[in-house]
Amino acid sequence: FKIFLILNTLFLLLLSSCGEKKTEETHEEEKSETEVALTEAQFKTIGIETGGIEMKNLNTVIKANGYTAVPPQNMANISTLIGGVVKDIYVLEGTYVAKGKTLATIQNLEVTEMQEDYNSAIANIEYLQLEYNRQKTLSDENVNPRKTFQEVKSKLAVERARAQAAKNKLQALNVSLNGTTSLIPIVSPISGYVGKISITKGAFAETGVTLFEVVDNSQMHLDLNVFEKDLGKISVGQEVDFVLTNQSNKSIRGKIFGINKSFSNESKTVAVHAKINPSDAKNLISGMYIAANININNQLAQALPKDAVVKNGEKYYIYIQEDHQKEAPKGKEKEYTKEQKEEQNEIHFKAIEVVPGTTDLGYTEVKLVEEIPADAKIVIKGA
Repeated sequence: FKIFLILNTLFLLLLSSCGEKKTEETHEEEKSETEVALTEAQFKTIGIETGGIEMKNLNTVIKANGYTAVPPQNMANISTLIGGVVKDIYVLEGTYVAKGKTLATIQNLEVTEMQEDYNSAIANIEYLQLEYNRQKTLSDENVNPRKTFQEVKSKLAVERARAQAAKNKLQALNVSLNGTTSLIPIVSPISGYVGKISITKGAFAETGVTLFEVVDNSQMHLDLNVFEKDLGKISVGQEVDFVLTNQSNKSIRGKIFGINKSFSNESKTVAVHAKINPSDAKNLISGMYIAANININNQLAQALPKDAVVKNGEKYYIYIQEDHQKEAPKGKEKEYTKEQKEEQNEIHFKAIEVVPGTTDLGYTEVKLVEEIPADAKIVIKGA
C-alpha cells in the first residue's frame, strides 16, 4: 500500500510538472507572436532607428483608373472627297508630318474636267463683263432695248456661279485652279505622327474610307473613371499623380480641367479629364492604361515614415521598443553563463496593430488600435 501511495504521488508530480511546462511553452509561443528580442549586435547590424509619431499635412487621395487620350481636334482620320487610284505614297507609319504635308496622290480624270470648267467660266466671265458694261451704257442712253442688257446680266451671273462652284470643288480637293492635272493630293490637316496607313499603291481609294491616321500627342490628356461616391470631392484644378502600369510604373503629374456631366451606362462612373504637362506627354501613346491618385486636400494627421508600417497577413503593425532586461536571481549573478549575460542585454520590441491611411511625401497616416505611451520609441527604420 505504501508503495502504491509513493507511485501515485510521483505520477501526480510528473503530471503537474508537464502541465506547468506546457503552459509555459504556450505562453512563450503567444508572446513570440507579438514580441521580438534582438541582441545589441543585431540591433546595430540591422541599423534600427527609432522615433515618434508626428503630425503631418498629408494629401487625401482618390484612386481612379483610366486611359491616355488625345482631344478630337488633335487626331485626324484622313479620307478623300472623290475616289481614285492611288498614284504615290510619300510617308511611312510613325513618321512626323507638318500641317499641309502631302501624304499621297490619287488619280481621277474628273479633276481635269473641273479645271476646264473653271477656266472656261473665267474666260466667259471676262467676255460677258465687257458686254455687260457695253449693254449697260447703251441701255442707260436708251439706244438698245433693256431686255438685251438683262440677258447679258443673267449670263454673267450664271458663269460666275459656275466658276465659283468649280473653284470650291478644286479647293476642297487641294488642287490648283490653274493648269490641267488628274492628280489629287491627300494633305494632312494637322501636324503629328502618322498612324495606320490603309492604302497601297495602285489600289482604288473610295470616298468616306480612312486612308491615313495622324495624331498630335502634344495635347495628350487623361480620361479617368471616377465612381459616384467620390464625385463630390472632385473639382477642376486638382493635381493628379498617375503611373503607367506597363511602363515600369513611371510617375507623371497632371491637372484636372474637365468633368463630364453624365454617367457611363456600363461602369456607372463619370469621366474626369486631366491635362498632362507637354514635356511628359512626348513619349505617351493614346490608349495607355494608367492608375491615378487624385489629390483632394491637405489634412493634419498622425503619421510615421512609410517604412515604419509593416504588413503581416491582412493586418498592419508598428514596433515599439520596450525597456526590459532579464535580471539574474539574487546571489547567482556570478554563475550566469556568457549566453545568459548576453540575454541580459537584449532589446525587446512589441508589435502594435495600426490602421494605415493616406501615404504622401514619404509618410503614412496611422490610426492606433490600442494606446501607446506618448514617449514610446517607434521603429522608423528597419521595421
